Formats: sequence, C-alpha cells, structure tokens
Amino acid sequence: MEDKKLEQNKQEDSSTILGRSLLTGFIGGIFASLLGLFMYYFNFMEVSAKSFLLRSWTTAGWTDTWLGELVTILLIGILSIVVALVYYGIFKKIYSLWMGVVYGLILWGIVFFVLQPIFSNVPSIGEMEVQSIISTACLYILYGTFIGYSISFDYHDRTVAKNEAKATAK
Repeated sequence: MEDKKLEQNKQEDSSTILGRSLLTGFIGGIFASLLGLFMYYFNFMEVSAKSFLLRSWTTAGWTDTWLGELVTILLIGILSIVVALVYYGIFKKIYSLWMGVVYGLILWGIVFFVLQPIFSNVPSIGEMEVQSIISTACLYILYGTFIGYSISFDYHDRTVAKNEAKATAK
C-alpha cells in the first residue's frame, strides 16, 4: 500500500514540476517580451520582437499598432513554453545559475545565427549596431537565467523535500 502511495506522489511531483515549468516559461516569455519592447522603444535595440514574429510573415497594417505588440507578446509567451519544456527535458537537474546564462546565450545564437535567414526583414549580426547586439544578448541571458534557474530550483527543491520525506518515513 505504501509503495502505491509513493509511486502516486512521485507522479504528482513530476507533473507538478512540469506544470510549474510551463507556467514559468509563459511568464518568462511575457516578461522578456515586455522588457524587449521597452528596450526597443528606448532605442537600446534596433529591431523589435514583432519584426521577427509578425513582420517576417505578414505586412498587414495592424502589425504596426498596439495590437501587433500585444499579439507578439502573447506569441512569445506561447513559444516560451516550448523553450521551458526543452530546458526541463535536458537541463533541469543542473542546479546552477550559470546553466541558465549559457542557455540564454544558446537561444540567442539560435535566433540570430541559425534562424536568421528565415527573418528576411531583420538585419544580420554583421549589419546590426554593437549596442543592439549587446542589448539583445543581455536580454537573452536574463531570459535564459530566469527560465533555467527557476526550473532547476523547483526541481532541486522538490527532490530535497521528497528525500526528506523518505528519511522521515523510515
């Protein structure tokens, strides 16, 4: 009977951690896109997020309005769920702030080097100003750190609590 309860608690813990990771991804995406919008409006970056997500696929007039910004923010939140799921699947056991920094830099490299040919209206790294390159890299580092450390901390915290519960039960 105790084995059955232990197995059920293990399944609940892993589904709880996964659910919280997905929520962390969504919130991280919303936060990062709002910060990116702020950085674009104050000329820290020469390219906005909607240039990647909306203007690469459509030239409709609404993409230049507040509705375009809102749709972009929500799309980044949804895409960020996938980013958090990847981190959860690969790096959740690495309990380090630096893994989040590295993950952010990996994401930056994927967007600005690997996926850059998809975004025809976004300048390449060689054409961007140094200020934009540094600003976007810092934004991605902050984003990766938030996603990575939140997921790793939650996983580590749950693992420690589960081990303490096992030790107490014995």
